[in-house]
Amino acid sequence: MSELKNRFPTLLSKIEDDIDELRELIVIDENYADIDDEEVDIFDPSDYNYLVYITETLSSVLGEDGLKKLYTHLEESEIFESFVVSEDDLYGLMSSLDENGVATKILEIVEKILKGEL
Repeated sequence: MSELKNRFPTLLSKIEDDIDELRELIVIDENYADIDDEEVDIFDPSDYNYLVYITETLSSVLGEDGLKKLYTHLEESEIFESFVVSEDDLYGLMSSLDENGVATKILEIVEKILKGEL
């Protein structure tokens, strides 16, 4: 908990519950080909190797405007090789980082948004 609190103090100060893992804020899952998946057209694994789910907790902290700032920044920046928004809280992206690295990068942007730096 203290590591997360040190890295993302502004974000965690806005959440009443104790957050012990990044996954409680943002879920990063490896994307793979699943012929039964309805979203395979949107998230082709050859274009997007990760699926990003913004949790309700993080969505509540950011609010509608903050979520828009987040995905707009991710679309416009070159942080990830490719990026697509399916819904306000569901993204596909291509990155050479691991799941933890992707989550950390995104939460660093969230921290800047909450501090008013973006």
